[in-house]
Amino acid sequence: MPTPTWITATPPTPNGELHVGHLAGPYVAADVLRRFTLAEGGPVLMTTGLDDHQSYVATRGLLDGLTGEEVADLNGERITRGWDLAGAAFDRVVAPRRDPGYTEVVQAFFQKLHDNGVLVPRTRPLPYCVPCDRWLYEAYVTGGCPHCGAGSNGNACEPCGRPNDCGDLTDPHCVVCGAAAELRPQTRLYLPLAPFADRLARFWRDTPMPPHLRALCERMLGDGMPEIAVSHPSDWGVPVPVPGFEDQRIFVWCEMAPGYLLQYDPESARPAVGPVQFFGFDNGYFHAVLFPALYLAWDPELPLAGAFVVNEFYRLEGKKFSTSRRHAVWALAALKEGGADALRLQVLRDRPHGRQTSFSDGDLARAREHLDTLWNGWLNRLVEAVHAETGGVVPDRRPDGPGWELLEGRLTRLCGELREAYSVEGFDTRRAVDLLDETVRCAADFGHVHRHERQRPAGRDAYRAALAGELAVASALAAWAAPVVPAGAARLSEALGWDPARRVDATALTPPPAGTVLTLPDGPLFGS
Repeated sequence: MPTPTWITATPPTPNGELHVGHLAGPYVAADVLRRFTLAEGGPVLMTTGLDDHQSYVATRGLLDGLTGEEVADLNGERITRGWDLAGAAFDRVVAPRRDPGYTEVVQAFFQKLHDNGVLVPRTRPLPYCVPCDRWLYEAYVTGGCPHCGAGSNGNACEPCGRPNDCGDLTDPHCVVCGAAAELRPQTRLYLPLAPFADRLARFWRDTPMPPHLRALCERMLGDGMPEIAVSHPSDWGVPVPVPGFEDQRIFVWCEMAPGYLLQYDPESARPAVGPVQFFGFDNGYFHAVLFPALYLAWDPELPLAGAFVVNEFYRLEGKKFSTSRRHAVWALAALKEGGADALRLQVLRDRPHGRQTSFSDGDLARAREHLDTLWNGWLNRLVEAVHAETGGVVPDRRPDGPGWELLEGRLTRLCGELREAYSVEGFDTRRAVDLLDETVRCAADFGHVHRHERQRPAGRDAYRAALAGELAVASALAAWAAPVVPAGAARLSEALGWDPARRVDATALTPPPAGTVLTLPDGPLFGS
């Protein structure tokens, strides 16, 4: 059996349900690549997990008067439901607190690194909250980033993407009670990154990634690779198996490294191929620096990631979407309001690819109206024309004539660009949606022009050939749009009586067989 293309989307933190920013980032985009690859005929494995042991889950529980388990369970169910309703079809979702053997695999991974001398103890300052009687790290602490000065939580800065050691934050405060933290010495286990610098540099050189992420990696290399704390004093997460550190928990991003391996193969935890990884830039250091270093330390022969597909921040009314700060439009509510087609179209045509973009009130309604006016408007006019001419039966004509030759050539070239926008190398969903819109506009213009063939005394054959041409474009749209709006594409295929499982290529520009009866669903083809 051929080795599947492995696509991963970074596990979401269940400190809240999915919001539209999540869907605009890794999840729907990863599904686009999955559907395109499947249509190409290749096997695909698309995986993710639930990041149950993130400290953001525990802090949300403290702030809301719930246990971490209650927070994770409630939001984990909402997250998986949001994926399902949005059409993001994962083949495997790792559930850390439910999957048998998960803790043992993570601890064995960690233990091997320690036994091989890769992890070393270091005593360094760590913020401590006296009123809460709690050590502060990651989500528990906030302060100024030591690299860029922006407001940051512990361990990593969202704006600049660089790691910190928590104790080097300026003016650290407790997130739970707001009190100023004091620095106390604490011994934790660390991963020194310097021994992996040369191998990481070669990996970055050979791995497709956007310039923003590459710049982050090269800045870290130029400044001297830091040592990263991989354990913290806490009661939330996977216990450290190393003697003397039993009261600490494995840093969740270190836990996630073997978690990714379990996504590929729960039995052997050993992938046969490097994944195409989808994630946001704020998670870039973890995926491009920390994980590869951990894998190189664990098994130098392990295949590393084949490509990084990275999104920038998606903003809401100009401010970053944030689950922890509750600044969000929640995915379940948005899906109920606009439907999967409109939501997918909106987040893919506005995806923060290479730059930050922003979601605004009314965007979903406008996306739905766009589909209804442009896409459904053309298709409804086409079906009405076929019903008026042949009683709704596909005419016994092939697309023909100078107008069709021009349109076919234009759409063939357009399809080549669409394939590029769907591919790993040129992945750009904004471009893909623009090309689909152009397909519909070209077909609609062609139809308007060639309706006049009916007025010619000898124009019936030419008119029916033009209808066949429009039906060929409708058929192509069902195949070409399937990665972006799969539900609407499937309804269109059913209406045309045509197999939806076809490649995104020019061969799809073929009308349904003559005599096929066109049918329409009760609701709109796209947008319901």
